[in-house]
Amino acid sequence: MASEQFSAGDIQEGKMFAVLAYLSFCCIIPLILKKNNTFVLHHGKQALVLFVAQVALFILSVILPMWIVKPFVFITLIFAFWGMIQALRGLTVELPLAYSIAQRISL
Repeated sequence: MASEQFSAGDIQEGKMFAVLAYLSFCCIIPLILKKNNTFVLHHGKQALVLFVAQVALFILSVILPMWIVKPFVFITLIFAFWGMIQALRGLTVELPLAYSIAQRISL
């Protein structure tokens, strides 16, 4: 998704909230405070999907050996970092799998 779909005001106003969204459980804050900003919602929903995945992986790490779970944890952290960088640049990113799940979330 190109950043042209978002107004320059939404991007400028929402950059820091979009970055905040990728900091694990902090994804809730931008979704509540900036729910009318489409740029923040785009990043916030994907960050929420990553957070849920991280919680699920934490639960799985109790059941499964860590060497099985660790690569998936690493992938979610890479995706979160990538999302942060793109948000700082004022761009959007369609994270694999997370984007398609995030599109189904309605707030």
